Amino acid sequence: MTEKRKILVTCALPYANGAIHLGHMVEHVQGDIWVRAMRMQGHECWFVCADDAHGTPIMVNAQRLGITPEQLIAESREAHEEDLKDFSISYDYYYSTHSDENRALVYDIYEKLKSSNLIDVRTIEQYFDPTAEMFLPDRFIKGTCPNCGAKDQYGDACEVCSATYNPTDLIEPYSAVTGEKPVLRESEHYFVRLGERQAFLEEWVNSGQLQPEVSNKLSEWFEKGLTDWDISRDQPYFGFTIPGTDDKYFYVWVDAPVGYMASFQRLCQERGLDFDEFWRPGGGTELYHFIGKDIVYFHTLFWPTMLEAAGYRLPSAVFVHGFLTVNGQKMSKSRGTFIMARTYLEHLAPDYLRYYFASKLGPGLADLDLNLEDFVARVNSDLVGKVVNIASRCAGFISKRFEGRLADELPDPALLEKLQAAGPDIVSHFEARDYNRAVRAIMALADEANRYIDEHKPWQMIKEAGREAEVQAVCTQGINLFRLLMIYLKPIIPDTAVKAEAFLQVDPLTFADLNQPLLSHEIAKFAPLITRVDERQVAAIVEASREDMQATEQPKAEDKKPAKKDKDAKAAPEETATVTIDDFSKIDLRVARVVKAEHVEGADKLLRLELDLGDYGPQRQVFAGIKSAYQPEALADRLVVVVANLAPRKMRFGLSEGMVLAAGPGGDELFLMAPDSGAKPGMPVK
Repeated sequence: MTEKRKILVTCALPYANGAIHLGHMVEHVQGDIWVRAMRMQGHECWFVCADDAHGTPIMVNAQRLGITPEQLIAESREAHEEDLKDFSISYDYYYSTHSDENRALVYDIYEKLKSSNLIDVRTIEQYFDPTAEMFLPDRFIKGTCPNCGAKDQYGDACEVCSATYNPTDLIEPYSAVTGEKPVLRESEHYFVRLGERQAFLEEWVNSGQLQPEVSNKLSEWFEKGLTDWDISRDQPYFGFTIPGTDDKYFYVWVDAPVGYMASFQRLCQERGLDFDEFWRPGGGTELYHFIGKDIVYFHTLFWPTMLEAAGYRLPSAVFVHGFLTVNGQKMSKSRGTFIMARTYLEHLAPDYLRYYFASKLGPGLADLDLNLEDFVARVNSDLVGKVVNIASRCAGFISKRFEGRLADELPDPALLEKLQAAGPDIVSHFEARDYNRAVRAIMALADEANRYIDEHKPWQMIKEAGREAEVQAVCTQGINLFRLLMIYLKPIIPDTAVKAEAFLQVDPLTFADLNQPLLSHEIAKFAPLITRVDERQVAAIVEASREDMQATEQPKAEDKKPAKKDKDAKAAPEETATVTIDDFSKIDLRVARVVKAEHVEGADKLLRLELDLGDYGPQRQVFAGIKSAYQPEALADRLVVVVANLAPRKMRFGLSEGMVLAAGPGGDELFLMAPDSGAKPGMPVK
């Protein structure tokens, strides 16, 4: 048995000046999968984060909205927490850097830096916006990169060539607040003597705590020699004042990483944990940060310097990931691919995107591309077609013929052992953050499980007299194979795993459950665990993202005036909408068998149908407006034609996952369309 480890994990703090988008979710999903995999091994693994709540952008935006910065960051935190929770990110505590705990920790670290003679105070020249009457932080100065010539780059680093520089190095600088050309003015600033810790930092950077790509990049900075780090900002500024001053504030990147400590400290107060055990050297615990490659400098040079000087432990590792692109390009508002987390959640379940991200995420810094067409195909093929399909093909026989009870033994224990034997490798892939390898391994096992079901064909065996026990055994084998696959996938698709646990009627699954098959056990009646993604749902997300952007644009005064109506104008006749053959070919018509039909309480026209689509996928629920023409008992086992790729529609009675086709003027003159005898559920209608 693996020795129990004590682990603390953090993700980079979302900035409290905007909504969380899918680019942010790459990191939170990556960290959450890792944490869940650790917990499923029985390790003590705590997961914390917080809103990054300070800085000039928050101050400026609050002024624009006519509210206080405190109001803005409170609203932001509430929205961020809701988005992360709904994406099944399992944070133990989510806090804010604008907290008493964070202030006390920042002040303590600052005093330790001073006592180590690492703080230097000197007068510098910096840009000042005379129109806005404020000194400009690096990110509020833009201009042409002095290294590669890229335009509209920030005052501290170039997003094109990754060069770092001083704002005064920018070519043709301008204020991001007013667009005016800034002027240089003198101001007193506080610096950390970073260069004096270069030897310590080089040793730490090359000690194995970082990915090779990160260490190599940092080596370039070491060759140039580390410059002092400006940790102060002038008023007006929203943040913590530097002790002993009234008009100087800590730069946001001083208190942002300390937010990890403050969030965990608050958790310790609530759960009775030992803060020092996780944050002081020699505690026997582990500390990991998940971050994007754009903030490597802060987490691998500034942060270790602060921790070491203040007597805190250093990270066990800093895990760096790449950026998110959509359809091979940077996220774009004009193309509708700058997608907010909430916009996605309004149309699709989080497990779809979690799975797709996992299928693309590796341990390196490569960018991850969300190809929307591939997203639909992969989720439908893998999760619906390969994994959930196993349970849907076996569960019906167990429920109907064997009172929901699994057999006493497995007909092919060797196949189960093969899936069990893959466990150590899959778990090691999770720990190495090589999620794409884990997904490939799991899907290869799913292929083997489906081959077993296809070879034994329980739907044919059940028709042959005297083979009931074989059907029960084969379906028990299938349910056990499905169970193992869900254990492996649980860190990735936790919501689906919870539904699978309810269907299997088992306690929350862990990796320890791999070794014990489920026999002589009663399972629940199967209900769809996950449904197919429809292309139209994705199209709706893209369209809604365009609308989100347009909604922020204020119409011109003349656009607000209602158009005058011509009293003499006649209403234009309605035109029948036409569709092309390409439009029609997108409709996926399938044969389905009515498993069950029943009245819907409170509905005048609807019947609730449970439809079997054979190998096409799990059973579906459809609400059909055919009550005036059909009694439910007359529909059992009847074949119908269903629009199988219709986007699910949420009704007050439940989710309708398709549409059955009927003809006629309505009322009792309504006739269901049905295929000729010999058609099988799941067959396409040509």
